[in-house]
Amino acid sequence: MAEHLVLPGVLTAEQAAETVAGILAVQREDGAIPWFRGHHLDPWDHTEAAMALDTAGEHEAAARAYAWLARHQNGDGSWYAAYHDGEPGNVTDRGLESNFVAYVAVGVWHHYLSTGDDAFLDRMWPVVYAAVEFVLGLQEPGGQIGWKREADGTPVHDALLTGSSSVHQALRCALAIAEEREEPQPDWELAAGALGHAIRSHPERFLDKSRYSMDWYYPVLGGAVTGFAAKARIDEKWDDFVVPGLGVRCVLPNPWVTGGESCELALTLWAMGESDRALEILKSIGHLRAANGNYWTGYVFEGDQAVWPEEQTTWTAGSLLLAVAALGGDEATVAVFGGERLPRGLEPDCCA
Repeated sequence: MAEHLVLPGVLTAEQAAETVAGILAVQREDGAIPWFRGHHLDPWDHTEAAMALDTAGEHEAAARAYAWLARHQNGDGSWYAAYHDGEPGNVTDRGLESNFVAYVAVGVWHHYLSTGDDAFLDRMWPVVYAAVEFVLGLQEPGGQIGWKREADGTPVHDALLTGSSSVHQALRCALAIAEEREEPQPDWELAAGALGHAIRSHPERFLDKSRYSMDWYYPVLGGAVTGFAAKARIDEKWDDFVVPGLGVRCVLPNPWVTGGESCELALTLWAMGESDRALEILKSIGHLRAANGNYWTGYVFEGDQAVWPEEQTTWTAGSLLLAVAALGGDEATVAVFGGERLPRGLEPDCCA
């Protein structure tokens, strides 16, 4: 197992191999990676799991996951929000969510940095381009991104801070791909700038979901909030969301910690230069590890304490592997989540 997936107190080489094998066991022959077999696939979590496979050197399996996206992209550049068990002909949610669509750019850039495969980038560039154009068709005058189109194509103008923050990261990855291909996209740069400004300076442009931990850390994870502002944001609600020794609450005031949010917070802390705190968070969710190397989605820690829901999701395992890979110095993961291979200077606070 790759050295960067070994992290004392979190993963041994054997444990990392078991977790990777768990994701591979769920992946279908056509490349689809549902949450678990019999559940649904959504494009965001499918991509997250594919990125995790690349951290483990499973590049062929990751490439098959991106090929699935290329084959089943809708004509307008989107994907549906949910496919039963990854079956492209069995769509269970025909909504078209902007952050789900945008995330392909993050995965494609990560795979390219992991493999150096120019032919892959050539194949996926039209996919990324179409996806970004779809997403920017939902950008509001204030810079925020409407969170979806309905199945009939009607745009939803309300914006989610978490979703828009994820789109911000995706736009930067898409711009990095465009730069690598020497096909500059100045309109995308302007869009990313306006979006970053909205995230940093105009909370009123987003629906109030402040009870959710993702709205707390995602502006930092997505790269819109950095430096002292990032530290202040994380410190402000640390005691609200972090349960020492157990992980991160998904939503206040519920006594429920979740692996995915915990791993994403760890990745956020690492990106801020706070690896020690990141490591403590990752250590704290060891209780979510199942005997087979997969990870339970969450745990209710008051009342009738229990693992809940009783599911082991590929995206929870994927988020853990990505966080460990970042702390372990995996070059592609560091570049994508640390911003080292992403454009800078897109978001001067000069907008109204």
